Amino acid sequence: MLWISRFSGFFSAAMAVIVLSPSLQSFPPAAAIRSYPSPIFRKAPVVFNNGDECLSSGGVCNPSLVHVAITLDVEYLRGSIAAVNSILQHSICPESVFFHFIVVSEETNLLESLVRSIFPGLKFNIYDFAPETVRGLISSSVRQALEQPLNYARNYLADLLEPCVSRVIYLDSDLVVVDDIAKLWKTSLGSRIIGAPEYCHANFTKYFTGGFWSEERFSGAFRGRKPCYFNTGVMVIDLKKWRRGGYTKRIEKWMEIQRTERIYDLGSLPPFLLVFAGHVAPISHRWNQHGLGGDNVRGSCRDLHPGPVSLLHWSGSGKPWIRLDSKRPCPLDALWTPYDLYRHSH
Repeated sequence: MLWISRFSGFFSAAMAVIVLSPSLQSFPPAAAIRSYPSPIFRKAPVVFNNGDECLSSGGVCNPSLVHVAITLDVEYLRGSIAAVNSILQHSICPESVFFHFIVVSEETNLLESLVRSIFPGLKFNIYDFAPETVRGLISSSVRQALEQPLNYARNYLADLLEPCVSRVIYLDSDLVVVDDIAKLWKTSLGSRIIGAPEYCHANFTKYFTGGFWSEERFSGAFRGRKPCYFNTGVMVIDLKKWRRGGYTKRIEKWMEIQRTERIYDLGSLPPFLLVFAGHVAPISHRWNQHGLGGDNVRGSCRDLHPGPVSLLHWSGSGKPWIRLDSKRPCPLDALWTPYDLYRHSH
């Protein structure tokens, strides 16, 4: 098929610091995962070793590491495992990729054992994220899945990760990487705190309520800026500058306002836009072919945006594993399948 041929040559190597968040859809075997050690996922089919050109990796503070942090939730694990698998498959130096898995505390031991069984030798740390950190700040959203506390863990990476980790790529779990992620890792942020693909043609006003735009005390936040929409599922973050500037508190400030003023409707995205839109280091759109999950209600099929593709992102309500298992896949869902390690016998 023509759309498959577009991906020839994309499967190269990768090394990066990445943070992956949980997917926003659950999948049926959640109960079976909790009955671990039953083999819910297959072991990764190959051992991922560094090539001769790779530097020695060492511990978490080794400067040659490319760090990956991922939030994991037993309800939404299948997409996260596929995302990790895709990164490792295309990495020249997979032993130099260090994953940072963020979980809620009651699931720490379960998920740590599960990850070790799927990816033997994987370098990673587990970080407990207390839902109480954000529960009092979360307001209702257009989709209930967007209200889960782990959706907001990206706000706290600078606090959760080791101080020696000064840079990270944040990735959602409903995606796969089909290019050398080292290219993304090497992105220059200049003086900016974060980098992401921007979409300046998008209607930026729709991300906030009419009340927001009618009140200068709110809309004035964008004075002097040229804000553009960006998807927070793919970001390169300078954690050193983030810590120095206290950006977690800046995001929390807008979440507190939202609780009483209702200035937006869409989960964890708008606070990021309020703090960073117009101050984002632009990254090529090839690194976020987003929207493949359709909109936040119907999850309809979507086509690729024009241009080259390095990352496929099923943002929206439709997830590839849900549609595949229900025998109602979209054409592009077949590109996610090679990275799925779930045992369908369960």
